[in-house]
Amino acid sequence: MNKEFSSTPRPTFKRTLRRISMISVVITMTLIWLLLCIASVVTLKQYAQKNLELTTATMSRSLEASLVFNDATAAGEILATLGKQGQFAVAEVLDVHHKRFASWSWNPDDNPDTLGTLVSRLLFPVPAVQPVMHNGNVIGEVRITARDSLISHFIWTSFAVLTGCIFLAAFVALAITRSLHHGIVTALQNITEVVHDVKTNRNFSRRVDEERIEEFHRFGQDFNSLLDEMEEWQLKLQARNAQLMRTAMHDPLTGLANRAAFRNSIAALMNDSSAQFNSALLFLDGDDFKQINDTWGHAAGDCVLIDVASRMVEFGGQRHQSYRLGGDEFAMILYGVHSTTDVQQICNALSQQFLLPYDLHNGHTATMSLSIGFALTWENTSVEALLEQADRNMYQAKKQRSKIIS
Repeated sequence: MNKEFSSTPRPTFKRTLRRISMISVVITMTLIWLLLCIASVVTLKQYAQKNLELTTATMSRSLEASLVFNDATAAGEILATLGKQGQFAVAEVLDVHHKRFASWSWNPDDNPDTLGTLVSRLLFPVPAVQPVMHNGNVIGEVRITARDSLISHFIWTSFAVLTGCIFLAAFVALAITRSLHHGIVTALQNITEVVHDVKTNRNFSRRVDEERIEEFHRFGQDFNSLLDEMEEWQLKLQARNAQLMRTAMHDPLTGLANRAAFRNSIAALMNDSSAQFNSALLFLDGDDFKQINDTWGHAAGDCVLIDVASRMVEFGGQRHQSYRLGGDEFAMILYGVHSTTDVQQICNALSQQFLLPYDLHNGHTATMSLSIGFALTWENTSVEALLEQADRNMYQAKKQRSKIIS
């Protein structure tokens, strides 16, 4: 059940507001339409009944002479003349004995209108009756039945106009409602976009703009305050992570990149085919460093190591990268070299950097050389082979130096 619910697309707030507005307007306008229709029909019934009674009273005066002189033909002509004007559908004249004296009809069988007949019966359940008077005495009566088609046409016309007005009013109401909802929808969209950006992209620098609506403005200000705290926390966390990363990747004594950073760099170098063809690896190991520690102490030895690192960085500059692997073991990755001769020249120049005495910061100085072994990256296909060759060449250089001293 949860899966089915989650797979169903959720309606947006904008669509929900439009749906609420549509339902409200439709229900309201429908009720208004029904009430107006009922009120119109009731009003029409009263008006039509009065009008029919007025027509009947007028006819009773016109028919007075015909009844007095017993002239049925004249009475029929009067009924026909008035009937052809469309005032009624059926008219009957009865004498004093309630016998039909004259009559006229609109021929309803020619255009039968069942709905019009029902409407007519609803509005005029009984014909309009008016007595014919002569010298204060009743000499007959007139009965008139309303015309169905005339009534139905008037009602349908009224309903059509009323329906059109209702539709126009509903359209205007929806347009106004949509315009009024625009500010609310825009405010929520702005807040939602900021929240989504912060959640997805961790963009804690985003802020919610000021809103015109008080509740949204207050919510946006509170959310911005929360973002300020989160951004500050993020900056502190990033600084802390950077510090931890530097600590993890740098030697605390000399400040050089450590063995872990060296392994990452050498692996990246061997995976870069373009850099692999113009790079080399140097291994450096101190000569007689143990004697300095034994003679002057570890503090003096640390001074020597710091000085060695400083000289390597100064020599390498921005082009070559230096590392401390541990103890008096160092490494340097050379970039932009293209031959064995280039590498040998760099090794000789680097060796010269270590000939100057080292200040032990205790009033004494000491000397220490470093044996250097190199390996060319373009001659090796793996990291292990490269490290093994550089290490092997470094120990050969150390042995040759021992032979020269002895």
